[in-house]
Amino acid sequence: MHHNPISIQQLSYAYADGTAALDDVNLSIKATERIALVGANGSGKSTLLLHLNGILLPQTGEVVVGELPIVEKNLKAIRNFVGLVFQNPDDQLFMPTVWEDITFGPMNQGIQGKELSHRAHHAMTAVGLDPDHYSPRNPGNLSGGEKKRVAIAGVLAMQPQVIVLDEPSAQLDPRSRRQLITLLSYLPLTQIIATHDLDLAVDLCTRTIVLSQGQVVFDGPTDQVMSDPEFLEQHALESPLCNSRPYCLLEDRPAERMKYPALSV
Repeated sequence: MHHNPISIQQLSYAYADGTAALDDVNLSIKATERIALVGANGSGKSTLLLHLNGILLPQTGEVVVGELPIVEKNLKAIRNFVGLVFQNPDDQLFMPTVWEDITFGPMNQGIQGKELSHRAHHAMTAVGLDPDHYSPRNPGNLSGGEKKRVAIAGVLAMQPQVIVLDEPSAQLDPRSRRQLITLLSYLPLTQIIATHDLDLAVDLCTRTIVLSQGQVVFDGPTDQVMSDPEFLEQHALESPLCNSRPYCLLEDRPAERMKYPALSV
């Protein structure tokens, strides 16, 4: 695993209509960091995420993943390195069965036979899905929380070093949300989590990056920014509800680990 799997230098991006989405963004992300990326709608979060595996290419500046700059010739390797989980799992699940969805990515990497089966079983177990029960099921008939886990399993089966999640708790009921937070807290991967759910950021991430109008306006300890309601309000963010309780991460709750027995992905 690379010591600094993602480096962003002077990244700016504007859409075709001239709208500036990112303005001179500079970030360095270390291996195994779990980072919250927060900001109001239109702050540039999704645009930044789409640069991390080359769906968007830099117009100005540079994004380096591992040791590879994000340019056309490196996109296949970069997309193996960085896995992206979309906000809506229906945008990611399109095969007739869960098994086919989860094996789709590895098969496109050239993985076959026993290795393909091993990766799929391991990824499903890692996210708490029983392979025997879920493999033949139609993803369209699953609950929102189950779809999220299938989408994450499909990314994990490709064995990326970085996983990027766009609004992972969106549209989840409270129980599914808590299960997702527990799962993410034990994934041994570098994680960048774009979210409006600031309580999720507090539960999961020691570092938070705040974007506002395409610029990084804060990059530092999560507990510091979440305890500054004036700053949050200035950037159209609501203080997390958890400010009424002590700050703690789920790593301090080992009993939850038993729910996901195969997270050494």
